[in-house]
Amino acid sequence: MRALTLPLVLVALLATPAFADPITIKPVIDARLRYEHVDQEPLTRDADAVTARLRAGFEAKTGVFSFLAEAEGTLAIDNHYNSGTNGRTGFPTVADPQNVELNRLQLQYRGLPKTVVTVGRQRINLDDQRFVGSVGWRDNEQTFDAARVEWSGVTNLKADVTYSWSDRTIWGIDGGNRFGPARYQAIGGDNVFANVSLKTKVGTLTGFTYLVDQDEPLVLGFSSATYGGRFAGSHAIRPALKLTYAASYARQTDYARNPHRYVANYYAGELGLGIKAFSIGAGAEVLGADNGVALTSFQTPLATLHRFNGWADKFLVTPPDGLKDIYGSLGYGWKNSGPFDAISLAAIYHRYSSDRNDRRYGDEIDVSASAKVKRTSFTLKYANYQAHGFATETSKFWASIEWAI
Repeated sequence: MRALTLPLVLVALLATPAFADPITIKPVIDARLRYEHVDQEPLTRDADAVTARLRAGFEAKTGVFSFLAEAEGTLAIDNHYNSGTNGRTGFPTVADPQNVELNRLQLQYRGLPKTVVTVGRQRINLDDQRFVGSVGWRDNEQTFDAARVEWSGVTNLKADVTYSWSDRTIWGIDGGNRFGPARYQAIGGDNVFANVSLKTKVGTLTGFTYLVDQDEPLVLGFSSATYGGRFAGSHAIRPALKLTYAASYARQTDYARNPHRYVANYYAGELGLGIKAFSIGAGAEVLGADNGVALTSFQTPLATLHRFNGWADKFLVTPPDGLKDIYGSLGYGWKNSGPFDAISLAAIYHRYSSDRNDRRYGDEIDVSASAKVKRTSFTLKYANYQAHGFATETSKFWASIEWAI
């Protein structure tokens, strides 16, 4: 009922005399054409997915108010793949099902000092998206029906608090448990995302609380309470030499109606060095385990998971014995090279093992090349996962073009 009523409330507010100032309207358009190939053992058929995604809408501003409405549609041009909702289980999964839906519908108010209030269906990306993100890599974006308050009334200090009653997942209008566990179109609950960040000369220190309440029967085990902190920053050693660093710790327990009882810890650290256009980095991330039972390890179900633990997406759900990910990266970038505004190359190596019982999982190599010309972006990516005790051998390749205003 709340999800149906909210759009009507937002439209009614726009029609009130409070919106007497001139109204400016800006279009919102984001189009993507992508090819994804997946070769995964032991499946005998490879996935070949060609999808086209379009988000289109507008943002209207008047005085201290703004109103944004955006629809999203995904078309499967070549559907030789398991979208997660099409029942084609003989193919590897490419989680881009055909879909038409209301992606965002939000009202924003900026009439209070140093405060932004956003109500409605909205995109939420917090910090590095390790705990809450929009899953922007997939065609169907994850958004939230929520009320969010951002306050920055003290210099260098920001408080950000959200109450969300529905997670609008990537599975779209055909989502439902008939296609497998946790593939709902939307998951209701009483979620709270809160963090407070302080900017300093050497980096940003953030303390956070994420209370995830998953109401649907097949995902009750992902309800959790997470408390922790993160510090990230950079330091210019010389004009062409920069050091980057990040560290994070969190503790997670079961929450709400989660049938499991557990306590698990999270640790992450990363160092990087930028030398002109060249970059090198190394890091480690540990998602801890409690007793080795499924869903008693550290979970982040609302994260942008493709950004973490390898692009092959073998660890979207943390294994019962937890996960250790030790990785190194190389990168190089150019600006204003020929017809391109920017070009970048990257390579990452991951070595995976368990947190509990110190069992090796596998290795992965990820490489990418991207370029941008004005509003158009081009991307090539490849991921190769070599199993050594967890999951199966998998390779993935992507080629995409995206245009946005």
